[in-house]
Amino acid sequence: MEIFIDLENLIKVKQVSKNKVCEACHLQRTQLNNYCKNKVSRIDFAILARLCEFLDCTPNDILKLR
Repeated sequence: MEIFIDLENLIKVKQVSKNKVCEACHLQRTQLNNYCKNKVSRIDFAILARLCEFLDCTPNDILKLR
């Protein structure tokens, strides 16, 4: 089993643009894209908290097991 980040799908479901997510969560676009494409090896909990707050979700909605 591995943990993966299902952020891109969640953003589509919530119908929010990546630009709005970047602006609200104080992220650079490349940083958000790395999270969306599972190209991060360490998750910043402060970023995860901001994403959860903005997208009105829990970490369980973003982080999945496969």
